[in-house]
Amino acid sequence: MKTDIHPEYKQVVFSCACGAKYTAGSTIKNDEFHTEICSNCHPFYTGKQKLLDTSGRVDKFMAKMKKAQEIKEKAVKKVSKGKGEGEKEARETAEAEEENVQN
Repeated sequence: MKTDIHPEYKQVVFSCACGAKYTAGSTIKNDEFHTEICSNCHPFYTGKQKLLDTSGRVDKFMAKMKKAQEIKEKAVKKVSKGKGEGEKEARETAEAEEENVQN
């Protein structure tokens, strides 16, 4: 085994933004290490974890699709009212509005 290649192992104080301090062995160069979150303040450990409501996402998607359908129907009515060149323009406008809503 080679000599003098291993880092020095020492006791380091780990301090969190919430004020908690822990002492543990480490090979980092500093004697103190600052972290933003620890087991005292992490939502998973404190019981304040928020679960995402996927049904809210589905409702939002359905509302978006309903609005797109309404715009499409409105555009179809415009096309049926127009004549000749106006029909073509109305159809292109309706398709452009539908693309904007979907994006």
